[in-house]
Amino acid sequence: MEKVNSVEEYIESHDKFKEGLEILRKLMIATEMEETIKWSIPTYTINGKNVCGIGAFKNHFGIWFFNGVFLKDEHNLLRNAQDGKTKAMRQMIFNTHNDIQVDKVRQYLKEAIANQKAGLEVKPDRRKKETILPLELKEMFEQNKKIKEAFSKLTGYKQREYCEYIGSARRDATKASRLVKILPMIEQGIGLNDKYKNC
Repeated sequence: MEKVNSVEEYIESHDKFKEGLEILRKLMIATEMEETIKWSIPTYTINGKNVCGIGAFKNHFGIWFFNGVFLKDEHNLLRNAQDGKTKAMRQMIFNTHNDIQVDKVRQYLKEAIANQKAGLEVKPDRRKKETILPLELKEMFEQNKKIKEAFSKLTGYKQREYCEYIGSARRDATKASRLVKILPMIEQGIGLNDKYKNC
């Protein structure tokens, strides 16, 4: 995504939907929300908390409601941003500026602002995920207690990285070569992707 420094710049860079984006922007700034740029898209907040954003894609443009799951959606205008992935976010999409029903959009914005003020938001799931140990690692631990002990000292996150790395290989030969690669790393107490962190 190309970095933009202002909402005007964002709208100018999406000429196909310029008129529609300008209508949505006017609706946003007519509320008490504060306009900003986050993730290179126009975003609207209340007390620093994200309420909604506007954006354009190849074939449509629209509004994201960050906690849209709490909206009543009386007019059935919302859809899940990414089925199976997003829990809270909902989208209202348009193909042309003529699709925008101004009064209905205002109604949804008013409700979204009220919900944010009431503190309605989906909290991320921070529960620890269970680590499923692949057979190849189990067998290695039975043969080599030193490796098993080193593995047990790793954080749960690092353990999961190694388990997924071995478990995701389809062929036995790939699993074997990956196992050879990670054994010295486990012994040293380093994570699979540590070298890419803090770069």
